[in-house]
Amino acid sequence: MSHGFLPNEFQNSDKIDERIGLDLTLSAMGMAFCSHRLMPLIVDNDDNNWSRRFFEEETRDNKRPKRTINGGNSDGGMSRNGSNGSLSSLSSLQFRDHILTYSKRYLAAEAVEEAAAAAAAMAAGYEENGVEEDETAYGMRLVQLLIACAEAVACRDKSHASTLLSELRANALVFGSSFQRVASCFVQGLADRLASVQPPGTAVGRVQLPPVMNIMDIISDSDKKQEAFRLVYEICPHIKFGHFIANLAILEAFEGESLVHVVDLGMTLGLPQGHQWRHLIQSLAVTRGGAGKPHCTRLRITAVGLCIDRFEVIGKDLKTYAKSMGINLEFNIVESNLENLKPENIKVSDDEVLVVNSILQLHCVVKESRGALNSVLQMIHELSPKLLVLVEQDSSHNGPFFLGRFMEALHYYSAIFDSLDAMLPKYDTRRAKMEQFYFAEEIKNIVSCEGADRVERHERVDQWRRRMSRAGFQATPLRLMSQAKQWLGNNKVCEGYTVVEDKGCLVLGWNAKPIVAVSCWKC
Repeated sequence: MSHGFLPNEFQNSDKIDERIGLDLTLSAMGMAFCSHRLMPLIVDNDDNNWSRRFFEEETRDNKRPKRTINGGNSDGGMSRNGSNGSLSSLSSLQFRDHILTYSKRYLAAEAVEEAAAAAAAMAAGYEENGVEEDETAYGMRLVQLLIACAEAVACRDKSHASTLLSELRANALVFGSSFQRVASCFVQGLADRLASVQPPGTAVGRVQLPPVMNIMDIISDSDKKQEAFRLVYEICPHIKFGHFIANLAILEAFEGESLVHVVDLGMTLGLPQGHQWRHLIQSLAVTRGGAGKPHCTRLRITAVGLCIDRFEVIGKDLKTYAKSMGINLEFNIVESNLENLKPENIKVSDDEVLVVNSILQLHCVVKESRGALNSVLQMIHELSPKLLVLVEQDSSHNGPFFLGRFMEALHYYSAIFDSLDAMLPKYDTRRAKMEQFYFAEEIKNIVSCEGADRVERHERVDQWRRRMSRAGFQATPLRLMSQAKQWLGNNKVCEGYTVVEDKGCLVLGWNAKPIVAVSCWKC
């Protein structure tokens, strides 16, 4: 930021000379009498949505001082012996008179502007119960506090971090602006990490949990969290987009085959009713031409994971649905996490076509040593599937340094919370449930956990290309852009979501910020 916290009125000395006849410079005026407004800062040309969350002062906007968050710079003092001698040549009375005149003009102009803005808001149908808080003004201070707190936590400075957390808790509101809400989730993560901080020289991290498949295994004991996950599936397009593109790729692999087999790693996160496979069954049941015969005579689905009770319910429901569609479905369950899964656990027939399906799963075995993921990929390679479908969050939350992960996660989840703002009213309880009982769990895992506890290790699609290539897989380009765009339109997905092709992968994003990527691989 080029001018620190200088007020807008004093960032152009020529303009001030013209209006009040004073030869004043920026250095002479300092931080007097009125505050600044803030506007988005684009910090990365490739990620324009970052501008919605990180902020810098606006140098041309004339607004009266806004209420600032506790801890902001409120110093109204000014040096009378600046580098420019013109200020010292004025008497204090003359100077105050000039400032009073300028302030009256400033407030009068703002009154007209705010009246026009209020009228425009009413015409657009917005109902306001008072003056809406300036989100950008709060945002800049929240960003500064969050980064400062993360630095203090990283340095294990409990005293300073605790002070910053207290201030953050007072201003990062669960029902505030989108950035205040996302900040509240990061505050929870920072508080958890600070609670686990040990003196320098000891490891950071909580007591290790048993091996898990994904974040849902950790939070599955709460009905509220299960309800939040259901809402995420129904309202956000991320998982449904992955299911749709994955099914199109699977159907292509199954074309002309009568015996087909899908190994589902994690059973699509244990979603009720097995949504992805109901749609696949429906598509497979479509008759081929006028022959009246289905695409396949037998579909086998193998669910891999730890939520056995949930899988049994899903399997029973899918069998009933498949029978009604004329499909012979065989449903198997393998109780295992990915790291312990062996090729012999999967029953594979020589006469069937095999596809492996991974929806938001493989990032959970990306460890610091890489051995766990390599082992899983080697196991999949030994199964010799015709296709491996990979759907993953497209962000870098697994870097070697905590602060880097923190900033990447703040960028990523700010975009998601921004999209929720566009899809749901401000005080919608569904949004609060999704944010606090689903996305907040991911954020806390990224921010507060280390070692085996940290399962949310999202990586960018380029990194996945390198990992898959080293494991012996070859990319299979997805040529489904037209279908993906048609899906966005047919499902009335909120304006702002886009689909782009990235070297054969399809990436769903919010205002150019990547959210989830789909890629396909063959042995």
